Amino acid sequence: MAAPVDLELKKAFSELQVKMIDTQQKVKLADLQIDQLTRVQKHAKLTHTEIATLPDNTRLYEGVGRMFILQSKEEINNLLMDKQKTVDEKIKELEKKVYLERSVKEAEDNIREMLLSRRAQ
Repeated sequence: MAAPVDLELKKAFSELQVKMIDTQQKVKLADLQIDQLTRVQKHAKLTHTEIATLPDNTRLYEGVGRMFILQSKEEINNLLMDKQKTVDEKIKELEKKVYLERSVKEAEDNIREMLLSRRAQ
């Protein structure tokens, strides 16, 4: 009778191991993406503050690929603000990785309950 229990527990542990590895990889990826997005956000903020100090009649160019396009100061500021908003939204989405960690915790709890119920029998 002990053999089916061992197979069931072995299957549950292997599923938990796969789930934990997958979740850890996703969390690391989310952390890397958050780091990259914060660098983009800092760059946009610094650029915005530097542009704010310039006079209104200054010729500003936006880099597009290998070329530069003449833009007004207002248009450049709007582009930078839009970039900051989209980066903020992406960071907030990525910080919801708590869901991933919670799913691993639930799987661990399920296995603990299974072990306790087997010992009680």
